[in-house]
Amino acid sequence: MKYLFFVLLVTGIIACQDSSEPKANDTKTEVLAEANSEEIINQEFWNRLSKLKGKAFQGKVLEAPEGDDFREKNLVMHVLDVKENKIYIPFNVGENRSRTWILSKTKNGIQLKHDHRKEDGSEDEVTMYGGVTPNSGSDDLAMFPADQETVDLLPGTATNLWWITVDDEQFTYNLRRIGSPIKFSIGFDLESPIDLPKRSWGWENYKIVK
Repeated sequence: MKYLFFVLLVTGIIACQDSSEPKANDTKTEVLAEANSEEIINQEFWNRLSKLKGKAFQGKVLEAPEGDDFREKNLVMHVLDVKENKIYIPFNVGENRSRTWILSKTKNGIQLKHDHRKEDGSEDEVTMYGGVTPNSGSDDLAMFPADQETVDLLPGTATNLWWITVDDEQFTYNLRRIGSPIKFSIGFDLESPIDLPKRSWGWENYKIVK
């Protein structure tokens, strides 16, 4: 009888331990993960971009491979909208309005994705590539190494590194492939906003909630 009572007692204890409530260690891990995610979001960098909402700026090529046709095109960025966790920045190259940079706050850091559309608004075959900041960066700079989704989509981009800088005078968008001498860099004059351009393809009906 005593043995039966002991078995029932142990079974009850095990059943309680297997309940749906999180274990102490699991809860601690979740808290630490949440804390770490906050640490790698550079809020000052995000705030600097947020202040540009609703404005457009003229750009120019700062560095590019020989013969790059961006040098001959009218380059315009437009900070279309800023939400709590997302920033949308269309980037027009002449009459080509296929590009929109999308920055998002994620549990791992700030994510940069390149939204590419066809003229009818549908997704391009190559779209939504980019990466996530591996650390907090600095107040005026964030780096985005290519993520796995990008490598799967575009083999050979494993060493791609994008970065964005922003201060009171200039916003720059940059790309370099590690191990290659080729670098691509565009600068936008933040001190002289320009008239708003036509919206990117597929974004014509996007509504901004004020």
